Amino acid sequence: WILQSRILRFIYVPTPHNKEVLCDALVDCLLDWNIDRKLSTITLDNCSTNDAIINILVDKLDSSSLFLKGRVLHMRCCAHILNLIVKDGLEVIGQGIERIRDSVVFWTATQGRIENFEEMARQVKVSCTKKLCLDCKTRWNSTYSMLETAFLYKDVFPRLKQRERLYTRLPTEEDWDKAKEICDKLKLFYTVTELFSGRNYPTANCYFPKVCGIRVALTTWLQSPSEIIRMMASKMKEKYEKYWDVCHVIMGIAAVLDPRYKLRLVSYYFEKIYGDGAWVEVEKIRQNCYDLLLEYQSKLRLDDISAGGSSSSCLSGSTNFMEDDFLSSYDLYINSGSSNVNVKSELDFYLEENVLLRTIDFDILNWWKTNGVKFPTLQRIARDILAIPISTIALESAFSTSGRLVSPHRSRLHPTTVEALMCSQSWSWNEMHATSSTTSPSCLATFDDDEDCDNDNV
Repeated sequence: WILQSRILRFIYVPTPHNKEVLCDALVDCLLDWNIDRKLSTITLDNCSTNDAIINILVDKLDSSSLFLKGRVLHMRCCAHILNLIVKDGLEVIGQGIERIRDSVVFWTATQGRIENFEEMARQVKVSCTKKLCLDCKTRWNSTYSMLETAFLYKDVFPRLKQRERLYTRLPTEEDWDKAKEICDKLKLFYTVTELFSGRNYPTANCYFPKVCGIRVALTTWLQSPSEIIRMMASKMKEKYEKYWDVCHVIMGIAAVLDPRYKLRLVSYYFEKIYGDGAWVEVEKIRQNCYDLLLEYQSKLRLDDISAGGSSSSCLSGSTNFMEDDFLSSYDLYINSGSSNVNVKSELDFYLEENVLLRTIDFDILNWWKTNGVKFPTLQRIARDILAIPISTIALESAFSTSGRLVSPHRSRLHPTTVEALMCSQSWSWNEMHATSSTTSPSCLATFDDDEDCDNDNV
C-alpha cells in the first residue's frame, strides 16, 4: 500500500463565495469523478462557512455510504486548531512579543543593519549560527521560530541600543524571561505541528496520542508556580475544550486501528483526562468501532449477495428464477444471523492480541496489508481511516505552486489552463516518484526556471 494524493480539481469559483455556491462546486467535482459514494471525511479549516457547507453536503449525499451516517464527515484541520490554541496563549505576553518583533524588524530592515548586528554579535562572543527571522503574525509557529532565534542574541540588542539612537524598542529583561518560559512550552506544539504537516506518511493514527499529550500538558501547566504559564495554560485549555469533542471520535478509532496502541492507549489517556469517568468515554470509542464494523460488514454482505445473484442467474437461466430468488433470501437470512458474531469476534480477536512494541521504522500500512487475511473487515476500515489527512497544510501547498505558475509575467492564463497545469503536475509527479507529494522543490524550481526564461524573452 502506498499513500496517494492527487489534485482532482483546481477551479475558479465566481462570487458570491457563500455556502451554496461552494457546496455546489464541491458536489459537481464529486459527481464528475464518481466518488460521491466513496467519501470517508472532508478535511477543512475552522470557519462558519465550512461548517454550513458540510451540513448542506450531508443532505445531498447518500448518508448510507458515509462513515457512521455522516456524523464524522467533517474533519477539522488540527494544525489550524493548534494555531488558534497557541494564539490565545501568546496573548499573555503580547506587548513583550511586539517589542521583540519590532527589534527584529529594525535590525533586518537593511543590509547595513544586518552587518552591524552580526558584527556586534561577534564582539560579544555570540555565534551567528542562525539569522534573525521575522514572523508572520497569523502563524504562531513562525512567531516561535522568531522568538527562539532572537533569544540567542539576547545580549546583543542592549549593546546595539547604545550605538543606534533610532533603535527605541529594546525588549526588557522581563520580556525575555517571559518569552523564554513560553517558548519552552511551545516547543511541544511546534513538534506536533511539524508531525501533522507530513504528507508522505499516514497522520490519522498520530493525532490521538499527540493531542491527548497536549491536553495532559495543559493540565500540568495549570499547576505551574509561574503565573504567566498558568494564565497561558488557562487560555489554551479553554480553546482546546471547544474543539476536542468534535474531532476526537474518528481519531480515537484511528488510534485503535494502530496495532501499537489499540484501546489501551485510549484508556491510558482518558484516565488522565477524565479521571473516574474515563470508562464512559472509552466505551463511546469502542461502540463507534463496532458501529463502523457493522456498516462495513453490511456493505460487504450486500456486495457478495449482488455478485452471487448475478452469477447464479447467468448460470441457471430463467427457468430457476423463482427458486434462486427464494435461495437469495435464504442467503440473506443466514448472513444476517451470523454477521454479528463474525464482526464481533474479528474485532475482539484483534483487541485481545498483545500490542506491538513501538519502533521508529514501523510501517502501519504494510502491517495492515499483510494482516488482511486475519482481519479482512478491519483491513478495509484501516485502509480508509488511515488515509484521512488531519491537516490542510500539505494541500495548501497547491496554492503556493499556483502563485508561482500565475506570475506577473503569466497573469492572463485561463482558469482551465491553470487547472490543467496544476493537475497534470500533481499526477505526473506522483507517477514518477510513487509518493504522496503534490509538490516538490524540483517542481517549484521548474516553474522558477520558466519565469527566468520569460524574463529573458521580454
